[in-house]
Amino acid sequence: MSISPTMAERVDAYLRERRHAGYALQIEGKQLARFARFAEQTHAERGTLTLALAVDWATSSARQSPLTAARRIEVLRPFARYCQRLDPATQIPPRSLLGRAHRRLTPHIYTDAEIQDLLAACMRLYPGGLRGVTCATVFGLIAASGLRISEATGLQRADVDLDRELLLVQHAKFGKSRWVPMHPSTTAALQRYAAQRDRDICSAERTAFFLFDGGRCVSARALHYAFVQLRRHLAWRARGAHGAPRVHDLRHTFVCKRLLRWYSEHRDIDRHILALSTYIGHAKVTDTYWYVTATPELLAVAATRFESCAGVDS
Repeated sequence: MSISPTMAERVDAYLRERRHAGYALQIEGKQLARFARFAEQTHAERGTLTLALAVDWATSSARQSPLTAARRIEVLRPFARYCQRLDPATQIPPRSLLGRAHRRLTPHIYTDAEIQDLLAACMRLYPGGLRGVTCATVFGLIAASGLRISEATGLQRADVDLDRELLLVQHAKFGKSRWVPMHPSTTAALQRYAAQRDRDICSAERTAFFLFDGGRCVSARALHYAFVQLRRHLAWRARGAHGAPRVHDLRHTFVCKRLLRWYSEHRDIDRHILALSTYIGHAKVTDTYWYVTATPELLAVAATRFESCAGVDS
């Protein structure tokens, strides 16, 4: 008589299979490990994944948030499909079992002046050394190319081809890599940064592209900390639904400004949005539309186009 695998063993097998297919599943992996421990504590470690067990775990969070519970169900669904292959009695939780798992909070869309103020403040807040110029260059790169902060901090010297004006973003979200063409002004800014960075004798032997003083590698955490200090210094107030402007809002801003430029150039947005989705590393074009915010400028363009199509006199 064979002994059925424990829930923890099923989770481990599922994660191995998915990661072998190229999915990192770092956050999901931690959540599923917690689910396996929960199942063991409720004496269901060798039992079937049922709707009752899924709901019990999803609603056991200390935060008691409906959104958290719904997201836990979202994490369990693909794992449950995997389990059903081995145990037909497995019940797959419906997507909307505990409500919507995502909500879109309006981001802070930066003005050109705010971005310029941010980059200037980096130099004033951290005068001398590499810290200020590194923060300014990373934030400027995100604003100019829409990179994720983890993608920017993960760049190695070999990934930055200044001659061909290309960035190689490796092992990004979903385990994918991509080439990111740069505007000449962005390339020039990176060239200036590289020249200043390499004047630090401690940086010469490091392979990372972005460094702080003493050859220390830049981390997303350190940049977020610096951004909070800069944001307070600039006394910004959020125009979105978040409590304060975020680094990630630079990525949202990039998407909105790119669409605004294409509209002003009368480009075919339906065709170009696919290129934009690839450029910023999205797996689906719907993810890119998620980044689009109805700014006054975009609404004005949309109204003008509607009037033109409808034959309304301006």
